[in-house]
Amino acid sequence: MELLIGVGLVLVAVMLVLTLVLKPQPDVPLERRRPYATESHSVFSRFAGGAVDIVDGYLSRGRFRLYNRESLENAGLKLSQTDFLILVFSGACVAAVLGLVIGGPLAAIGLFLVVPAAGQILINRLAGKRRSKFEGQLGDTLQLLTGSLRAGHSILRAIDAAAIESAAPTSEEMRRVVSETSLGRDLLSSLNDTASRMRSEDFIWVSQAIQINREVGGNLADVLDQVNETIRERSEIKGQIKSLASEGKFSAYILMAMPVGIVGMLMVMSPGYMDPLFSEPLGWAMIGLSIVLMTIGGLWMRKIIDLKF
Repeated sequence: MELLIGVGLVLVAVMLVLTLVLKPQPDVPLERRRPYATESHSVFSRFAGGAVDIVDGYLSRGRFRLYNRESLENAGLKLSQTDFLILVFSGACVAAVLGLVIGGPLAAIGLFLVVPAAGQILINRLAGKRRSKFEGQLGDTLQLLTGSLRAGHSILRAIDAAAIESAAPTSEEMRRVVSETSLGRDLLSSLNDTASRMRSEDFIWVSQAIQINREVGGNLADVLDQVNETIRERSEIKGQIKSLASEGKFSAYILMAMPVGIVGMLMVMSPGYMDPLFSEPLGWAMIGLSIVLMTIGGLWMRKIIDLKF
């Protein structure tokens, strides 16, 4: 308990020193820059604001690419890079203190290093879910576009209507396209960036259809209807392929987990039976060889069941 309190006090002291010493002093007084801002009287609020200012000043001077703004936007997180870094660092400190109390210094270091990796994994998973949701909403988005075009609206006005009527993340991406176009950017460039950001090959077809229509003319609503029909048929084929490949994926998971499960079961049922495997040089060699072979087998099975379409 005393160790836990001591570590917490040290962390608080370090952050207070950083807040008081390293906080940059603005050239323009605060009351002139923010005439209507009310100063918070909470010590914790001032402490948190000082920490944010310090990290934000450091990030503005360097090129710290971890948890950058693009990755946070793709994940749908309404946080700045500074805010997310402070949250990850705080979580890492808490995990390190818990590891120090439970398992000692090595556990503390391990947990401290695990938290940033877990933060990056979380961002990647959220971004993947957001892209999948965008793909699922693409058919309805195209129907909204074609309906607005047949009603006599321009393509930009149709995209604006889709931004209003659609759900997130399509509404967010379409609103971003409208905002960038209103600021003078070319519509096709904004659409291509959206397709690249969402990693959507189907949306690339939509952008190409709009580009071709601009060059050669024609009824854009009919063209988007044909694109929508192609995308729906392609989605049906994707679903069939995934359902057929699901059995192979499940078999691969079982084959990969079976050796670990058998070893764990033997260690529980007969603890002394596996001792030579972990105490003899031949046993360590067999463990290393099995890890290499399982890695090769896992990559091979992944290559077989990971179908590209």
